Amino acid sequence: MASKGSDPADRAELVPTAVKIIVAGGFGVGKTTLVGSVSEVPPLETEEYMTQASVGVDDLAGVENKHTTTVAMDFGRITISADLVLYLFGAPGQERFLFMWNDLVYGALGAVVLADTRRLEDCFLSVDFFERYDIPFVVGVNCFHGVRDCGIEDVRAALDLDDSVPVILCDVRELSSSKDLLLALLESVQSKARADPLPAAGAPVA
Repeated sequence: MASKGSDPADRAELVPTAVKIIVAGGFGVGKTTLVGSVSEVPPLETEEYMTQASVGVDDLAGVENKHTTTVAMDFGRITISADLVLYLFGAPGQERFLFMWNDLVYGALGAVVLADTRRLEDCFLSVDFFERYDIPFVVGVNCFHGVRDCGIEDVRAALDLDDSVPVILCDVRELSSSKDLLLALLESVQSKARADPLPAAGAPVA
């Protein structure tokens, strides 16, 4: 007699759908913090101390107390439900690491773009990238220390976002806030899929 779960159909039912989500944004905006706040496993981080070589290359205006930077990617995992698991990939924020993005985002279902109102222009690169490759994304305005000095519509106008792109005020140090961002992205992806039966497969390799 076959044991329970030995049938291929039974095993298939036990395997949740895994989807890839990119966390992007400018330097020091909170990408590593977001991944760490929601990951149910110890997150993989590639944070390295900044050295003299970064002087004149990495702009520290507004984040003067930051002493480390992501040099490859962050990685974490979160189970949304019994049949859905998200794999989070945090992209490096500096333009000098942009050459890694095509491989990193390939096959991604969507992305979270974090924005810091003190350095809003730093997320232009991420927004342009995902718009160019028609990858669904949401914008999370990371309210550092609870400071909300810019409204949602102000951010939308500054980034010239389409009305269909969700913009959410958040604090990625908090689990519930980070989860809200991810759930908003999933809802946005579902809406896009209903409107377009051929969802984006991720950015092609240039």
